[in-house]
Amino acid sequence: MKPIEEYVVSIPDFPERGVIFRDVTSVLQDAEGLHLAIDKMQEKLDGIDFDVVAGPESRGFIFGVPIAYNMKKPFVPVRKKGKLPRETVSIEYELEYGTASIEMHKDSIKPGQRVVIIDDLIATGGTTEAIIKLIEGMGGEVARIIFLMELAGLKGRERLKDYDVDSVIIYPGK
Repeated sequence: MKPIEEYVVSIPDFPERGVIFRDVTSVLQDAEGLHLAIDKMQEKLDGIDFDVVAGPESRGFIFGVPIAYNMKKPFVPVRKKGKLPRETVSIEYELEYGTASIEMHKDSIKPGQRVVIIDDLIATGGTTEAIIKLIEGMGGEVARIIFLMELAGLKGRERLKDYDVDSVIIYPGK
């Protein structure tokens, strides 16, 4: 099996000149790549005591659900506002150009539960920071945050400096 980095297709100048887009779909569409990505992310949870896996739509679902399943833990979806059917807690956060809102079911995290957040990519860290605020607002504790890919040039890890963050692949630029 080849290294996980070789499954990621890098597309120069997308969505704009000077940006290298790291395409996670190239990992997903290769059975070995998908298997390796999930295994590598799950390995980063060795020795971590936690109760729940949470992940934002949609790629946090793709990687978080199989990890939760493998580790016999529940999975909590973090969704865009208006997508969950029961009572929710929500938060609005800043994007590069505007704002967004995400939410979780109000009963999805119990006080004292240790939560692992799983997602495909960390860029600026804004979405993950919002997820952390939701979890902590419900009395949960973030045990670790795992990403498949990290764009280190966007300094998202600095924004999450008070948390245990790990990434399978770290790209130095944007």
